[in-house]
Amino acid sequence: MQVVWFKRDLRIHDHAALALAAQAGPVLPLYILEPELWAQPDMSARQYAFLLDCLRDLNDALSGLGHRLIIRVGSATEILEDLHRNHRIHALWSHQETWNAWTYTRDMAVSKWCRTHAITWHEPMQHGVFRRLSQRDHWAKRWHEQMLAPRVQAPYLPPADPMIVTDHLPSGEKLGLFAVGETDLQSGGRRAGVAVLNSFLYERGRSYTRQMSSPVTAFDSCSRLSPHLAFGTISLREAFQATEKRAKDLRDAAQTERGTWPRAIKSFSSRLRWHCHFIQKLEDQPSIEYQNLHPAYDGLRPREIDEKRLHAWATGTTGYPMIDASMRALRATGWLNFRMRAMVMSFSSYHLWQDWRRPAQHLAQMFVDYEPGIHFSQVQMQSGTTGINSIRIYNPIKQSIDQDPKGVFIRKWIPELRDMDTALIHTPWKAASQMNGYPMPIVDEPTARRAAADLVYGLRKNNPLHRTEARRIVEKHASRKKPPAARKKRTTSPNQPELPF
Repeated sequence: MQVVWFKRDLRIHDHAALALAAQAGPVLPLYILEPELWAQPDMSARQYAFLLDCLRDLNDALSGLGHRLIIRVGSATEILEDLHRNHRIHALWSHQETWNAWTYTRDMAVSKWCRTHAITWHEPMQHGVFRRLSQRDHWAKRWHEQMLAPRVQAPYLPPADPMIVTDHLPSGEKLGLFAVGETDLQSGGRRAGVAVLNSFLYERGRSYTRQMSSPVTAFDSCSRLSPHLAFGTISLREAFQATEKRAKDLRDAAQTERGTWPRAIKSFSSRLRWHCHFIQKLEDQPSIEYQNLHPAYDGLRPREIDEKRLHAWATGTTGYPMIDASMRALRATGWLNFRMRAMVMSFSSYHLWQDWRRPAQHLAQMFVDYEPGIHFSQVQMQSGTTGINSIRIYNPIKQSIDQDPKGVFIRKWIPELRDMDTALIHTPWKAASQMNGYPMPIVDEPTARRAAADLVYGLRKNNPLHRTEARRIVEKHASRKKPPAARKKRTTSPNQPELPF
């Protein structure tokens, strides 16, 4: 019996582990619902709701191949032990997974269990993240080769052994997961994922490049594919090849039919590459989830969190409309566009001077599309602790004026300010009598920004080992097209923005 362990790859299309297992013998498609995983501080009810949609779709798809999905609830090693004792497992199959620290530890336990029982665990790659990578030279080339490889076809599966029982999935409440204000979450499952991808490539994405930064337009103009990539209802290769096909069709189309589409598709394609570039960082250095990438920043901010400030930030009551509207929108929808994600994290780390770890956990819970490799790399980048990226201290007032000049997004998510004059919507404290209970600013923006900048720039300037360590980080994590010997000598500071490709 070949056990195919589904993790974050909840599909039958382009599923190498499933196809290869079917060639080796009778297959048992298995999903293990691990209560201990869902008790971790980065997990939430909104993610679980998306998972349930995905599992329903996956079961339907597997049934069409001849086999239902077997669900077991509990510890992975205990469940595998029970299956092996009663049905004899010949081999275990699953895609390689780069996820949070808990799953890393669990996989080490499963690996030990497999060795103890002389069971081979096959782990084919799921996308362009490479294990045991010694250096990043030519990483982009290897990624492209992986994305251009033919997609794997779904196999036929013999009917399930009726003696193998499946468990009922517990409710979110039984797992200790409770709703926290979600009202408009995306639906999960492959059917929804395919519809989202197609609607973006052929309908919604025309103005993607121009409209991705503003929260007024981003909710419709961005792909919204990220939760489906995070749960694997669509493979990254499938998304990339569909994007490449769309780009080719546009090149062959008449000029009048192209419009802004080519630029939009090119921008989206680059972000598919960034997806794996950032996950590769976590694969190469799992400690990014819980330690500063650059050790010079250890102790820069106090590890003890100011709970009052954290609560105001998390609940959208800081007194800065664009910060608060973004956090309230995230609470309701489980999604934010990239610029707003960067802005709210920057505000927490610089203006509120909070250590990044607790705010990062809160955002992880809020994001339905939470992907640890992307999330923690970006959190550290926006907090200035990578040591190799430009210091980005977003001015929330400027962002508000630039990205929501008429206050459309602000009024939607902050009802207290719906009647505020447009001239004051970004600085409502200037008309305190019209604020309707909306709070005054939690900090003075320019004062907080200058104080944070002085501390961070001062550390970079005065720590003699900062540049040496930054160069080591670049060598380890920056993607490069040329090997070190072929690259020109660096003439600029290692603190310049890191270009993924």
